[in-house]
Amino acid sequence: MSEGFNGTELSEKLWTEEEKWLLVAVLGIEMLVGVVGNSLVLIVKVMCRGQFCCHYWLPFISLTISDLGCSFLITSGSMMAALTGGQKSPWCEVVSLLKFAFISSSIGSIAILSVQRLIGLPSTRTALFGAMATVCLTSWMTGVGFGSIPVIYDWVRYDPAEMLCAVFWESSYSDTMTYILCAFSICIFLPFLLMLICSLRNAVSCSSSNSPSDEESDLSEVAPLLVASYVICYTPFFMSELILLGRKNLAPAPDWLRTLSSVMSYLDCCLNPFIYCYHQNFREAGLALLWTRKPRKPVLEPVLTAITRTDLAC
Repeated sequence: MSEGFNGTELSEKLWTEEEKWLLVAVLGIEMLVGVVGNSLVLIVKVMCRGQFCCHYWLPFISLTISDLGCSFLITSGSMMAALTGGQKSPWCEVVSLLKFAFISSSIGSIAILSVQRLIGLPSTRTALFGAMATVCLTSWMTGVGFGSIPVIYDWVRYDPAEMLCAVFWESSYSDTMTYILCAFSICIFLPFLLMLICSLRNAVSCSSSNSPSDEESDLSEVAPLLVASYVICYTPFFMSELILLGRKNLAPAPDWLRTLSSVMSYLDCCLNPFIYCYHQNFREAGLALLWTRKPRKPVLEPVLTAITRTDLAC
């Protein structure tokens, strides 16, 4: 992109007034559902943890925090940017960094959940649990690290199609290819491959097992739905990055694809709370927390306080 890139001017040319308000409405709904839904999920996981079985709580908590942060910070930022026509520094750079961190932590959390389901209950014991916690933290830190590189090298510009600040390349194609390949290989491809292999092995083991599993009622049974949701919602984002990688003139993907990638990635954050509710015990625990009310005044039972003796004359 040229140095004269102006996000506000391009935003006015890119969308009509009706399209802009439609995008604002969609982003507003996604933000509201994502913030409320993931907040309720955290409350249910903390306050009702004894009412449903969840052996692998670490990746679930990490994923929910990532979804909540994305809905509260990134989706709301895109909605405001669509209204105002841009994002200013330093919020522009923060949004670019955090979005990559949330993408990396989300797929890392789902990959860890898939691995723990494959290993079983031994993964919750001290040694293996410490390894899982380290990998979970690493997925966050790796995302922050790779998200910081474009900020340091001043590759971040406001993209009206994505409705947030994104990476625009002004260096050589070799630099672009090196960064994208390293970031995707470490933060995306390896967790995705691990997630896919473990999911397939879990599916094969479940179909070949005739006896009921000890983890049948565990919350982790929603993991295949989480995997499917992530793959579907982030496919436009991966396609847009691959298109950029395939163009030696560093031209970005089409505007409609970049817009779709943002809308779909935000959609994943607000779909996950509904996926958790697919688990019956989790759903019942949430409904009980929301609608069970205590009586305003306690019902007092009669208490014996004294005995009066009456002597009857013969």
